[in-house]
Amino acid sequence: MTVSDPGGTTRPEAGENTPELVIISGMSGAGRSTAAKCLEDLGWFVVDNLPPALILTMVDLGARSQGSVPRIGAVVDVRGRSFFDDLLTSLEELEKRGVRLRVVFLESSDEALVRRFESVRRPHPLQGDGRIVDGIVQERELLRDLRGEADLVIDTSNLNVHQLRAKLDAQFADHDEPELRATVMSFGFKYGLPVDADLVVDCRFLPNPHWVPELRARTGTDPDVAGYVFKQPGAQEFLDGYAELLRIVTEGYRREGKRYMTLAVGCTGGKHRSVAMSERLTRRLIADGVETVLVHRDMGRE
Repeated sequence: MTVSDPGGTTRPEAGENTPELVIISGMSGAGRSTAAKCLEDLGWFVVDNLPPALILTMVDLGARSQGSVPRIGAVVDVRGRSFFDDLLTSLEELEKRGVRLRVVFLESSDEALVRRFESVRRPHPLQGDGRIVDGIVQERELLRDLRGEADLVIDTSNLNVHQLRAKLDAQFADHDEPELRATVMSFGFKYGLPVDADLVVDCRFLPNPHWVPELRARTGTDPDVAGYVFKQPGAQEFLDGYAELLRIVTEGYRREGKRYMTLAVGCTGGKHRSVAMSERLTRRLIADGVETVLVHRDMGRE
């Protein structure tokens, strides 16, 4: 069976030899090259700076390889200038054809991006005669719709190269993937919201162990701290209720084909309440059959 793309070209529907496809995009300076090298090391065929209009052609070529090119990674970004406008159209066409597609979007804060461009003494591709930050603002606007379509958003603001590679290895190292992967991240509101969170939980309604002298220096991984947190009115009820809500959400994500979920659990400093709550929520997700990674973003930061 065949389908026609927007240009009128007749193309076959995805078959058993159609390669798996990952689109790598995001902010310039956020780590796209590192992501591409990581996929290459994992055995993916990776094409850098591919014009979106050629993605369909690349998938067709992979299908003709009779299985010798099972996985393709394509780095697509604003360096393609006018070609970039075709990306969302190409993604829609790939979805119609049933191609197994994932979009990875690399994000980073303005401050981190400016620092990185200044360190390598290179201009931002969109800054023109303006400042680096002007190019960043323009790029964010161009990428806004794509970020909303992404399956996986990774904030690299505080990640080094090795940490980014570790995140990508965790997502793409195994060819047989689970239906849904979750990351549960504890954080401190005073250090800012995680920009890659799909869901945010606020634990600041619970009394803070920081004000208990014998608990202040410990963290939410300590049994005494966790015991204090979950003895507070509403703590256990909140855990039970939110775990039930997560069952509804994860079932919906599976039905919609969403493969990644990041749950951010916050308190003031990211040391006590959010850590204890995220530990328990992680256990509930694992018990419900969701492959889950736990990260304590701000623990030990103070």
